[in-house]
Amino acid sequence: MPLLTETIPFHDGEKKMHNLMHVPPQDNPTVPSLSYGAGYLLRKAPLLAIGTVDDQGRPWTTVWGGEEGFANPVAESTMEVHTPVDRCHDPVVGTLLRDSAEHDGKIWSGLIVDLEARKRAKLHGRQISGTLDSGAKGSVPGLGMAHLSLHIDASLGNCPKYMNRKHIIPALPAPKLISDSPQLSSEAIDLLHRADCLFVSSTHSNTDMDTNIRGGPPGFVRVVSNEPSGAVFAYPEYSGNRLYQTLGNLQTNPSAGYVFPDFETGNALYVTGQTQILVGRDAAHVLPRSNLAVLVTVTAARYVERSLSFRGIAGEPSPYNPSVRYLATEKVDPTVSTNEDSTITATLIKKEVLTPNIQRFRFRVSEPKKLGTWTPGQYATLSFYDELYMGYHHMQDDDPSSLNDDYVRTFTISSHPQHLPASEFEITARKHGNVTNYLFRINQRSGLEVPLKGTGGEFHIQQGANEIVPFIAGGIGITPVLAHLPALDLSRLRLLWSISIQDMGLALDTFQRFPELPHSTTLFVTGADSQDTDVVRQYEAVRSSGACVRRRRMESSDLDLELAEVWYFCGSPALKGPVLSWLTGKNVVYEDFNY
Repeated sequence: MPLLTETIPFHDGEKKMHNLMHVPPQDNPTVPSLSYGAGYLLRKAPLLAIGTVDDQGRPWTTVWGGEEGFANPVAESTMEVHTPVDRCHDPVVGTLLRDSAEHDGKIWSGLIVDLEARKRAKLHGRQISGTLDSGAKGSVPGLGMAHLSLHIDASLGNCPKYMNRKHIIPALPAPKLISDSPQLSSEAIDLLHRADCLFVSSTHSNTDMDTNIRGGPPGFVRVVSNEPSGAVFAYPEYSGNRLYQTLGNLQTNPSAGYVFPDFETGNALYVTGQTQILVGRDAAHVLPRSNLAVLVTVTAARYVERSLSFRGIAGEPSPYNPSVRYLATEKVDPTVSTNEDSTITATLIKKEVLTPNIQRFRFRVSEPKKLGTWTPGQYATLSFYDELYMGYHHMQDDDPSSLNDDYVRTFTISSHPQHLPASEFEITARKHGNVTNYLFRINQRSGLEVPLKGTGGEFHIQQGANEIVPFIAGGIGITPVLAHLPALDLSRLRLLWSISIQDMGLALDTFQRFPELPHSTTLFVTGADSQDTDVVRQYEAVRSSGACVRRRRMESSDLDLELAEVWYFCGSPALKGPVLSWLTGKNVVYEDFNY
């Protein structure tokens, strides 16, 4: 058996990636054998993603398995696989198992995957032999049984960083080809938009191949275009172990094969195409907030219903997943900078404590003319990267979300542009996460100055002549209302505001700043009675303000649907669902906190 000190040197493509990403010198941890850990996982894991290259030199990837024991090591450097497969449309089946006598010795790579335990290990080598049984007479059309013997040249254990937990159960393939065009079908596009993982295979020369997983939040893969010549999609490369084996291969050979499994239905999208690695500004230009990304042009694809031999029951997502990074061309991402190259900064000049967890912050803009005008209901995007970035870490279980944190945050502007000097604006924020914790701690006299990356947003309250404007707010969701209040006829505003009793300081401050507002407000106060004397005092003051106070949660019967056809909402996703169901048939203009 090879000694554990034996190593496989990094090839030129990997070294290029290390140089591009300023990775310090390191040894390649890949071992030229089946390691003990990889062998143990191989016996236990229910899935094997496997890649190979077809006769046209195109990489393809698939996922096989469904239960423990379908793949096993049978000798020091040999493994066997026995599993039901899609014998008609799975591109790896077609390459490795049809006329297998012609393909013995063919290069392959694999990823042993246990999503429930969040474990994986990479393998690669060459095929020894393989057969494909067509199944018994009367069996499901397209169903086959694969029997494959594979030689293992190398293995590597990988971290669980972006693996979303799933409980895998077996299922028999019953394949039906839906489309085989490089222009993806609507069903394939829908799968891409929902996918929280993909498997990718890449090659270096004709001796080295790699299969790995990319995971993230659902929708982390974005469709750039979908023309008859071939769809184009992009995805970010999150902070990882910095070996860059997949990207190193793509530096020497940009061809790659992908599979997107649908764990609920067993459907699969198989793709092969040409990749482009985007670094720094090139990455951010396509996927803002990304320093590294991959752009893929599809050259061939198959979308197949029920192609897979398993289903997956979703469990806990990876705690390391960042939020979805939308394309620069998608308007739904409010953190996309409108002043990417701007030198505009915002300096903190005032802080006001409203509750222990809510504060108001006033900023002064360095170059207001350069920034341009903004309107009530819009947001400001600030970068705290220089203040908070602490350098590279591979894993950080006590604060996993920080590893892909770009420290760019978007806040609704809570001040009206005519009620402050043109160079100033305010935000009202709840303490939640790295950036707001930092803002709550810092002294306003410290001279904090951060880049202001832009303003934007299209959430505007329209109040026509004699029209009633009903607005439903949840907690800190009052902020866009605050910016609009100076321009509204408050006698024709109907504010329904759900708020925790612990946040009475925010309600009292709002009513003191806008004395006419309580008469247009119904306040729904939630949470257990507080023993805090300040909270009790604030609650009594709010009750005496003239507002209609209900000591309970908001209910559907509290909404007078005859008030208006257009309703406004800003609040948490937990409140948004019920509100939208209560307002079925109405035009609901809403803002939420998805960013």
